[in-house]
Amino acid sequence: MFKSILAQALRCSSNAQLPHGQQVTNVTKVWVAPLPEVSKWIVPIQMHYIENGKLKIQDIVKVKDSVSVVLYNISRQKLIFVRQFRPAVYHGLIMGNTRNLHKEDIDLIRFPYELGITLESCAGVVDKDKSLAEIAKDEVFEECGYNVPVDKLEHVFEYRPSVGASSSAHNLYYCEVCDEEKVSDGGGIDNEVIQVVELSIDEARNFVKEGSSINSGPTTIAGTLWFLANKI
Repeated sequence: MFKSILAQALRCSSNAQLPHGQQVTNVTKVWVAPLPEVSKWIVPIQMHYIENGKLKIQDIVKVKDSVSVVLYNISRQKLIFVRQFRPAVYHGLIMGNTRNLHKEDIDLIRFPYELGITLESCAGVVDKDKSLAEIAKDEVFEECGYNVPVDKLEHVFEYRPSVGASSSAHNLYYCEVCDEEKVSDGGGIDNEVIQVVELSIDEARNFVKEGSSINSGPTTIAGTLWFLANKI
């Protein structure tokens, strides 16, 4: 089963334009621990409410709002994506719905870390005292290496990517770039390990075709489908 999942996770990398033999990253050890009482990124809470006379309880995970950018290079007619290792995706694939903590180091021979490699639109959390468009612009520069003015970013829509347990909002943007605006290799900042990849229009269509098994979040899928429906 995991050979099939691994092949699906790496499918897009075979189509994307990547330097020969280059890996996204190299994960050498993985283990799982309980969440500390204070987390930098999430706050678990419980809401109590009365609906139609009945007391109900809902567990909620408070996470930061976020932005993403559908990035299209008009010089080469390529959609720009990023690849990176996502621990939550990796954990979900190897542990399924179990709630048990894996008490030992995870076997990376049996469960290769490449299972957690995702293909995503350029994106980031809203953690700066800036407008959403300015944050999106920063992400385009930091992750993909394009320096674009804020007014080039077209706001597409705001939506809630997870309505069952999370309360966060996500704002999707679209931006056309050209080779002249490419000023660095990108790759993220601080401890981020990100690889920039490009897909042709046909490769993007194949990415979201009916029956696909996609190692991406709803934001990437929604953005790609919006682009194919409105810009082609």
